[in-house]
Amino acid sequence: HVQLVESGGGSVQAGGSLRLSCVASQSTYCMGWFRQAPGKEREGVAAIGTGEGRTYYGNSMAGRTIISQDYAKKTIYLQMNSLKPEDTAMYYCAAGWRLGKIANLAADDYEHWGQGTQVTVS
Repeated sequence: HVQLVESGGGSVQAGGSLRLSCVASQSTYCMGWFRQAPGKEREGVAAIGTGEGRTYYGNSMAGRTIISQDYAKKTIYLQMNSLKPEDTAMYYCAAGWRLGKIANLAADDYEHWGQGTQVTVS
């Protein structure tokens, strides 16, 4: 089982920035960031193929986020800029093996999940 530990969430004013981090206990083919607000479905924010570093982004935060990795540290990051109140949600790190489906940014394609880190924008 792959363990994932997120950090970097917090409270920020609209227009501000946050950088989330996720450390994995072992390497997988894909890692991604998802978010879930109360009463809403979990949605994909960004994903990265850890082997080649190719990145994929969802529509909800397109142009305002950058996903990156430190492969040696088994760590991915999510830089979030120009945050809006509607970005308030629990942000989850996910890891999996379905590289062929990574562009879908679908939660069902990931086997391992972190506990989440709360992001609140006011």
